[in-house]
Amino acid sequence: MRERVPASGTVHWIGAGLSTGSGLVALCDTAERVRLWHRTEKRAAEALHERGLTGRAEPRTYTLESLTAELAPGDVVVSMLPAPEHAGILAACVRGRAHFACSSYVSQAVLEQVPAATEAGLVVLTEAGLDPGIDHLFAHSLVARAREAIGDDTAASYRLTSYCGGVPAVPNDFRYRFSWAPAGVLNALRSPARYIEDGAETVADRPWEATREHVVDGETFEVYPNRDSLPFVEQYGVPPAWKARTFVRGTLRLEGWLRAWDDVFEELKAGDDARIAALAQELAARYPTTEADRDRVVLAVSLEVNQWSGRYLLDLTGDAEESAMARCVSRTLALGVRHILDGSLPPGLNRAAETAARSQEWLTELAREGVEFTLS
Repeated sequence: MRERVPASGTVHWIGAGLSTGSGLVALCDTAERVRLWHRTEKRAAEALHERGLTGRAEPRTYTLESLTAELAPGDVVVSMLPAPEHAGILAACVRGRAHFACSSYVSQAVLEQVPAATEAGLVVLTEAGLDPGIDHLFAHSLVARAREAIGDDTAASYRLTSYCGGVPAVPNDFRYRFSWAPAGVLNALRSPARYIEDGAETVADRPWEATREHVVDGETFEVYPNRDSLPFVEQYGVPPAWKARTFVRGTLRLEGWLRAWDDVFEELKAGDDARIAALAQELAARYPTTEADRDRVVLAVSLEVNQWSGRYLLDLTGDAEESAMARCVSRTLALGVRHILDGSLPPGLNRAAETAARSQEWLTELAREGVEFTLS
């Protein structure tokens, strides 16, 4: 592996959608130069104006070719685009010897490029947002605390649940507020979920059919599993001597969501790609995000090991300046970018949480920057 390519101090932030918030502002205070890439230079300039960043960052029209032409060794590229776009951007980073960061899960297409990036001395930072991101930080911290209390070699049974959701601060009839692309929300529901329940591996082909009630501080929510939880048993450092009764990472929704979405689920069961794409547009038009409404983010991560228990809870409401979702995602990602800039992240694949020690450092920094949460 080559030595790490020194950071140049220039950050290219691609996309100014719903999850781009005060993290971009923070980077303008840290990086030597920030360029905001958007659909057009005019829209990029408008996004900078809305965030009070006119003159502090350079607006650009995004195309992969235009970005590639401006990359210099050591630059940091931050992708806020949909996950399928990341592999092409990372390939351009490898060619230009630039570091890469995003808040999304690691895709196979990205993973295949990690060896080349590592050999080139480049940082590839992923899963550095809210979910995935802060949820990983919470889980790593809880597992480390339980290991200290219980011991790695002690036979134990445990229950770990991690539920996260963006919901309307004031409940509506739909029991939901889109905080990311509606098509992405619908397609995520079409993906089977794998998790551990009652000590056995379980698969839900239709995740919403595994929805159940989940009470947080006396408030009842509805939760369901998503994606594949099982790889995170090892990633979170759970000792082999501990046996899972429950291990599930999932999505949190307001009470009544399952009933309110009944017509949507009927469409999802039919599985017609064209119809679901059209449905996403219909729902976006029917339930638009306006400047007047506010979102709420709830992330509850709990661990019980024998008689020991611990829980992290993040419960934030958006304000007139930015949504709670944008605050959580962009500030966590910006924190990761700052660690690329200061040289503290090694070349190769990095997630927000790789170790318990780093998780605690990041949680301390996030709390200092206004991402509030509690540990009990």
